[in-house]
Amino acid sequence: MKQPLTYKDAGVDIDAGDALVERIKPLARKTLRDGVLAGIGGFGALFEIPKRYREPVLVSGTDGVGTKLKLAFEWGMHDGVGIDLVAMSVNDVLVQGAEPLFFLDYFACGRLDVDVAERVIAGIAKGCELSGCALIGGETAEMPGMYPDGEYDLAGFAVGVVEKSAILTGSAVGLGDVVLGLSSNGVHSNGFSLVRKCLERSAPEWPHSLDGQAFREALMAPTRLYVKPVLAALQAHRIHALAHITGGGLMDNIPRVIPDGLGVDLQLGSWPRSELFAWLQSVSGVDDIEMNRTFNNGIGMVVVVSAQDAPAVTQTLRDCGESVHHIGQVVPRAQGACVQLRS
Repeated sequence: MKQPLTYKDAGVDIDAGDALVERIKPLARKTLRDGVLAGIGGFGALFEIPKRYREPVLVSGTDGVGTKLKLAFEWGMHDGVGIDLVAMSVNDVLVQGAEPLFFLDYFACGRLDVDVAERVIAGIAKGCELSGCALIGGETAEMPGMYPDGEYDLAGFAVGVVEKSAILTGSAVGLGDVVLGLSSNGVHSNGFSLVRKCLERSAPEWPHSLDGQAFREALMAPTRLYVKPVLAALQAHRIHALAHITGGGLMDNIPRVIPDGLGVDLQLGSWPRSELFAWLQSVSGVDDIEMNRTFNNGIGMVVVVSAQDAPAVTQTLRDCGESVHHIGQVVPRAQGACVQLRS
């Protein structure tokens, strides 16, 4: 008679999953905020919209980390990718003028390594804490045969809220408006398919350090969270538009918030040139347009304001710890791309 098969024999360790949930609970508790009615552990998480909103509109965003995870597996650098996961969604929600409220994650693997999963989810909790949103739920999926040992995938989504009258659509953008750029932490979480090609092409002669960081730390620096500084600026000033600079870079993301008939002139050299992006361009050999379509190239968030308000908005953001640069201006739309790079 054949021995009975258990779920663990099939590759799914329920006890490991339960152990992970117990480790996650104190991490999630640090992110709790007003509005959380029920979080981790139930079938569904409950959240009450803050009563200070008169006409609340919910704003949602979802994303993953992409092929940056391949380097996390190879280099054993799992601590920052959770912050990446949160930032890619909450920064997107933010550009509608919304305050992120809560976040849920999805962690999928072939075989659950509780220690690695805890490091990843600790990063997710840290990202939520830094952006003022609650980690109120998620899913850990152990699927034997779907992923090689030592690999996993991440997805997540955020929900925010904005007063209906305060939604940012880009319709307020006008001729002569100033384009401000907030510095990025590096590559963030886009363009890593090209990054990995650059690593292959240049190996083993990689730099020891870039921009004052060890080489691997510079490449893997987590996506910057712009939520708290930008919310402070939104409360104090009239902002016409925001653009999160992710896949497609400056060239493809700025046009998403610029009305028909208008364009943007970006002044090359108006923001610092990091050693990291200089190295990537040198190894890849791409031109300036391709650099600004593939990578954020040093600018992670764009803020469009009137010329009159630009100095005050700049000061508020700097007071909140952001590096702010006047990188361009809104101009009449010419033939060709909406965004033009000027030397």
